[in-house]
Amino acid sequence: MEYAILFLPLIGALLGYVIKVFGDIYSEIVTTLFVSAAAILSIILFYNGIVFEDYGNYKIYQWIASGKFVVNASINIDPLSSIMLVVVSVVSALVHIYSIGYMSHDPDKPRFMCYLSLFTFAMFTLVVSDNFLQLFFGWEGVGLCSYLLIGFWHKKNSANNAAIKAFIVNRIGDFGFAIGIFLIFIFFGTLNYEEVFTLAPNFADTEINFLGLEVNLITVTCLFLFIGAMGKSAQFFLHTWLPDAMEGPTPVSALIHAATMVTAGVFLVVRCSPIFEYSQVALNFVAIVGMITALFAASVAIVQNDIKKIIAYSTCSQLGYMFFAAGVGAYHVAIFHLFTHAFFKALLFLGSGSVIHSLNDEQDVRNMGDLWKKMPVTWFAMVVGTLALTGFPFLSGFYSKDAIIEFAFIRGTNVGYFAAAIGIMTAVLTALYSWRLIFKTFHGKFNNKNLSKSEIHESGLTITIPLLLLVVGSIFSGFLFKEFLIGHNYNNFWRDSVLILEKFDHSDIPLWLLVITPFFVTVLIPISFYLYIKKTKILEEVVIKYKSLYNFLLNKWYFDELYNQIIIKPTKFIGSFFWEKGDIKIIDRLGPDGISKIIKIISNKSSKFQSGYIYDYAFIMLIGLSLLLTFFIFYK
Repeated sequence: MEYAILFLPLIGALLGYVIKVFGDIYSEIVTTLFVSAAAILSIILFYNGIVFEDYGNYKIYQWIASGKFVVNASINIDPLSSIMLVVVSVVSALVHIYSIGYMSHDPDKPRFMCYLSLFTFAMFTLVVSDNFLQLFFGWEGVGLCSYLLIGFWHKKNSANNAAIKAFIVNRIGDFGFAIGIFLIFIFFGTLNYEEVFTLAPNFADTEINFLGLEVNLITVTCLFLFIGAMGKSAQFFLHTWLPDAMEGPTPVSALIHAATMVTAGVFLVVRCSPIFEYSQVALNFVAIVGMITALFAASVAIVQNDIKKIIAYSTCSQLGYMFFAAGVGAYHVAIFHLFTHAFFKALLFLGSGSVIHSLNDEQDVRNMGDLWKKMPVTWFAMVVGTLALTGFPFLSGFYSKDAIIEFAFIRGTNVGYFAAAIGIMTAVLTALYSWRLIFKTFHGKFNNKNLSKSEIHESGLTITIPLLLLVVGSIFSGFLFKEFLIGHNYNNFWRDSVLILEKFDHSDIPLWLLVITPFFVTVLIPISFYLYIKKTKILEEVVIKYKSLYNFLLNKWYFDELYNQIIIKPTKFIGSFFWEKGDIKIIDRLGPDGISKIIKIISNKSSKFQSGYIYDYAFIMLIGLSLLLTFFIFYK
């Protein structure tokens, strides 16, 4: 079963591409069935782990063997990988079904479906690895598939640019990740998780000389590993690729940029908890970056107008929550939020895709409005997703996001208190931008001048069925799994897959902390309705009064402009200089161009001897004979 889960998506991708010659529908059915089968098997595997503690390491083949260094391609099933398999496979299966309807008019449907399945295989490879090398292989695999899917509509320049941007920014993070792996290999002598995690306590106080500085080995290793996580999970400074990645089809946004690939960084930090736990500096850095990202992305989302970019920045913000949960040592809570977040964020992305599909690819929320009667299923699904995202009582986000704030507070450190405060502030902003999206899209006045309201209709079953299934996950996943994953006896499930040195005392949570976030997110619903529907002039006046702040947020803190000035332009200038002065004027001029020019001159001169007169040929033969005689004389 474990082998089937890993390889079914790969087989589906290959088979789907081969049989496309018989018709697009066959590729769609094959890829969807194979990924759906993997999802069912993943759920069974997860259940067997819970009930029967059926975990293990399944070797595929010996990948590398050099002296004592051995790396296998393996399928490592433990509590952490089993829950990640459920998240990835279930969301991927629903996205495959959704894509059959959403991409129905696209001429390249088979290629799209095969890319989705290939991505699922790469993500499976990442989460079931038992060593850093296989992890890196899957890590780069999802990066490649992300590039292919973001730039799927390759005839659009904006899609190509977004794909290249995502690829390059992720390469920056991956460079740091690779250095972290190199450090592990050099000092630990192995890349296998079990061996590295066993040796980690022995290196807790080891100092090394790094770039002329004496630094702690564990700290510098964790920081480089986290740089990789920052790139993949779009954290502050390496976040700029995620909003632009919305150029890909909406199913891509739901699969890669909401529920799976962007969570790979969180998975990496949690998987490496037996290393991170021995560096408080690294944990504090993770928490601080997570806090900044959560607040930054929420502040930007509140003024965006592209429906997909609003949800993209929401994803960025929620990933910040997960990271500062890991930074305060609550790794299990980070994964719990990752688990619930997958359902409601995929729901929001697919819901937005349903709206875009019905409005002929319109994505600006200012050109929507009053759609709830025309699209009641989509409206209901997105309202449930929004309630879950904001942490409305008794939905999934209420249990997981509030738990992050509570666990940060009861950690009892300055970083923990600060993280809890940032978490509450971000929750308020989350409620504001989330309800702004709902009210602008589904309520108020219909503002689309290019489309008649009578032309709008609810999406088909292949789109609405995945939405309704995700609604179920968004409502019940938090309630059903809270006690199991983060309750008093959480170690009964997580076992050795996550290391938490300092235990949390659940009895220390004050009552005010339990009610403050639900209170704010509940009160902000009518306030948002009043501001965005009833009295819109209030916000218009605020925008006019604080125009500079509005532009600052609208332009995403001017990060793209800043990077363009300090990185892109100087890099282009240097590249252009070396290309024009070095490549063209020196290398090409003295190299291939120069040699070809000399040969051309010689051949033009030599051609004059091809006169047709016998004395010219005799003269050439005499010169050749003289040269040969001279050569032999000197050779002797």
